[in-house]
Amino acid sequence: MLNSKVQKSLFGDPLPERIVNVASVPKRSPFRYPGGKTWLVPRLRQWLRHIETKPKVFIEPFVGGGIIGLTVAFEKLADKVILVEMDEDVGAVWQTMLSDDNEWLATRIEDFDLTEESCRSLIAQTPGSIRDKAFRTILKNRTFHGGILAAGSAPVKFGENGKGIKSRWYAKTIAGRIRDIVSVRERIEFIQGDGIAVVQEHSRDKKAAFFIDPPYTAAGKRAGNRLYTHHALDHESLFAVTEKLSGDFLMTYDNAEELVEMAERHKFQTRTIAMKNTHHAVMNELLIGRDLSWLG
Repeated sequence: MLNSKVQKSLFGDPLPERIVNVASVPKRSPFRYPGGKTWLVPRLRQWLRHIETKPKVFIEPFVGGGIIGLTVAFEKLADKVILVEMDEDVGAVWQTMLSDDNEWLATRIEDFDLTEESCRSLIAQTPGSIRDKAFRTILKNRTFHGGILAAGSAPVKFGENGKGIKSRWYAKTIAGRIRDIVSVRERIEFIQGDGIAVVQEHSRDKKAAFFIDPPYTAAGKRAGNRLYTHHALDHESLFAVTEKLSGDFLMTYDNAEELVEMAERHKFQTRTIAMKNTHHAVMNELLIGRDLSWLG
């Protein structure tokens, strides 16, 4: 019997006790997003392969940077992917990437001469179109502290190795990821609006699967206030809606006793998964589902 730290699951992914090396996970999103879920991708595969029939539709009601939904689309883990985002700036990026303005956005990123002055000047402008808003959002996301877009954030000063605002501006890489999305956009639908409402619309669909990763403003945690523009959420209401879903779901939350208790009230199972945050500190994330036996 292998030591639990090196055991493999049936699908070749590491067991929950082992921290995922995110460098081994394909990068699909052009965003550098606070609370990103790259580390969860191996668990995502385990979960969806555990479902008896491949989901007809995969719904991500709080998409943000979208690594989960993009992984499902690229790896054909569901027939269709529905991504929902309330934030208009983030939504502009998704709308543009999935439209015929995809190449315009990629080229704009490659051609932009990034300096502190050009960055400040463009961000100070009012975008004249959705695609202009999309580029402005990507610029902010890639030059602001931690990729944070909420009010109060600001451009980095020193960055990695003293590169300042250019620390995360990998123009060719970002543009390449945007172009890659063209190959899967026929399988993706983006909705600008209320994620919970979209979940409710599909609540009776037994062939739907839901990945629910809301802003972290529950259980006294207030990180969402500074990380996300739309951080206010009725978590009890979200749990109540989730309890009525006919299809399977997976929720992720900040690990807190109050959330475990909330999950238990709705007869959900919980598990903690080790992950690393942006500062490489090991933390435990809370997974919530109707049946988490697939985790081993």
